This record gives sequence, structure tokens and C-alpha cells, in this order.
Amino acid sequence: MTRTEIATLGGGCFWCVEAAFEALPGVVDVTSGYAGGHADDPTYGEVCSGSTGHAEVVQIAYDGDELAYADVLKVFFTVHDPTQLNRQGPDVGSQYRSIVLTHDAEQAETAAAYVEQLDAEGVYDDEIVTEIEPLETFYRAEEKHQNYYEKNPGDAYCTFHADPKIEKVRREFVDRAQ
Repeated sequence: MTRTEIATLGGGCFWCVEAAFEALPGVVDVTSGYAGGHADDPTYGEVCSGSTGHAEVVQIAYDGDELAYADVLKVFFTVHDPTQLNRQGPDVGSQYRSIVLTHDAEQAETAAAYVEQLDAEGVYDDEIVTEIEPLETFYRAEEKHQNYYEKNPGDAYCTFHADPKIEKVRREFVDRAQ
């Protein structure tokens, strides 16, 4: 029986982050959604306006016997730039911020320690601006945003932004990637 664990992360457009994690063996499901804001049950349009305070995030269900939370964080910090404040590539606004939303104290400690490790090793030239905070509420995004990359493989945005993330997962996590 699979021991399912959950991680909730935001690193820019959820379509791209979702696609990258779906390429990682041990991941059971990835759900796009919104978290970290102040409005109840926000819509995509409301989140994109920046008025709700939410970030586009993915909630990753993974086999805890196959992947550790630290593995999930390693992939996350590899497929996005945690030094960009309120943006990823062409997407600008607080809804695209780098954020780790933790489900318990152990996840919070692991995430903080990993960011400290990345800083100590000088992995990035600039300061990591990733927020780490407890998850209060996750709102599932509208159905058209679920598995967007899979449903729209020819979409120019996905080809330009998601494909490199997927290839990075396959290249750098070859022992795990399909």
C-alpha cells in the first residue's frame, strides 16, 4: 500500500510546475490550485488580478516510500528560480511568487533547513526569496487548469516554459524520472 504524502508549492505558473512534477516517478497526482491569500474560493481571474493575495500553486501527492519531502524540495528548487521576487520568467505578480506551504512542523523545518543549505552552498548568485509558511487553505483551480500541459501539448506557452522544466527533471533526476 502506498504511503501518500502531500506537498504544496508555488513557483510561477502552475501549468509548468505541474508538468514538471508529473514527470517525476513516485508522484501519484498533481493538482493545480491557489493558496496563501485572503479571499475564499478565488477564481483564476481574481488570482491573476493580484487582488486576492493567492499564489498559483500545485499540491503534489507522492508516495512517501519512494520519495522523501526533501526530494520534492530538491526538484522544486531546480525547476524554478527562487531568487525572483513575485515573478517567474514572463509571469509577473505576487500570484507567481516562490512559496512553500507546509503541512506540518516537520515540513517547515525541512524546507527552512534546505533553503539554509542552498544559501550556505552558494547555489544561487542572488538571495533566495521563497516564502515558507503554513498552508491554511488550498483551493483547487478550475478544471481547465488541471493537467493543462497534458491536454494542450502544442500550447506555445507550455512548449516554451514547461518543456525545459520537464527536460530538467528528466536530466537531473535521471534515477527517478520516467
